[in-house]
This record gives sequence, structure tokens and C-alpha cells, in this order.
Amino acid sequence: MSPRPYRLGQRQIASEQTRARILAEARELLIAPDGYAHFSIDAIARQADVARMTVYHQFGSKKGLLEGLCDTLASFGGMQQLATAFRNPEPLAGLDEYIGVFGHFWEADRLVMRRLRGLAMLDPDFEQVIRARDAGRRKGLRVLVERISEQHGRPAPESHDEIVNMLFTLTSFECFDMLAGPTRGLEEVTPAVRRLARAALSLPDER
Repeated sequence: MSPRPYRLGQRQIASEQTRARILAEARELLIAPDGYAHFSIDAIARQADVARMTVYHQFGSKKGLLEGLCDTLASFGGMQQLATAFRNPEPLAGLDEYIGVFGHFWEADRLVMRRLRGLAMLDPDFEQVIRARDAGRRKGLRVLVERISEQHGRPAPESHDEIVNMLFTLTSFECFDMLAGPTRGLEEVTPAVRRLARAALSLPDER
């Protein structure tokens, strides 16, 4: 057997390990007491003990690095479970699942989420990445609201935009972080958000 496939496999493993190390150091820089204020490709390369061009080779740009970091956070936070919300034949139960998945996601790494979203107000690269992911959350909520409307006869179509806006606010990290505060966890926050969501839909909480 040619050693070439083996060498290619080793290079792939080494590349994946380097990528994981860069992402881990990017996260550490974000949560450092003052590191997030100096978040840059150069700083992350130094932390990961790689060349600056290695970071660009792995991610293409600072925005690509942020996308990779957000993907890692999504995997760690269980976002792969989100599809179950759309497979549920009862869209109200699907909305409950959607709220639960996002609650788990927001709680999984709150400090990093806080830093990412805070920097989105200051840095265009952060802002673009966070805005795109928020747009995906909004799109999912619209799908669920339209399914609820079709199955339950309400909310009325003309109110969909307003209700999606309310649900978008209720499922945001900022709302979760404020409701959770320093002591409350998912077991308290998620039911509260679900009740508020039913109120926004003007539907009774029959769970």
C-alpha cells in the first residue's frame, strides 16, 4: 500500500488539531479579563503558537474565524437538536422545543456569548456574524408562527410580523441573560419564556 494516503491522513489530523487549538485560544482570549478588548488575528496566532498566515489558511479571514467559533459554540450548545422543533407535528410543541434548544444554547457558554454580542456593537466583523445568526433564528420563528396560524386559526396573518418580533426578543440571548441573572437556570427561565410566548400568540398555556 502506498504511504501517500497515510501521510494525507496525518496532515488532515494535524490540520484539524491546529484548527481546534486556534478556536480554543480565540475563546480564551474572549473571556480573558481584558483580552477581548485586543481580539485580533495576530493576538490569536500568538496565543495558539502558530503563524499569522496559518490562521488565515484555516479560516480565510477574521470573519471566517468568528464563524468557526460560533459553529463550535453551536455544536457544544446542542443546536443540532433544533431540527426536532420543525419535525414536531404540533407546531406549539415545536415552539416549546425551539425555546428549549435556544435556552440550552445560551446557557452553555454565557460569558463568551456576552462578549461576542457586546463586540458586535463595536466591530463590523462581529456584527455581521451575529446578525446573520440572529436572522436564522428569526426565520425559524416565522416558520413556526405560520404553522401555528394554519393549524390553530390564529394568530391572524396580519399580526405575524409583530408576533415574530416579540418571539425574537423573547428567544434572544439578552432576554435569557437578563431573566437568568446570576442565580437562575434553565429549569426556571425556559418555562417563563414559554409562558410569555403563549401570551404573545394569544393562546392558552395548556401544557
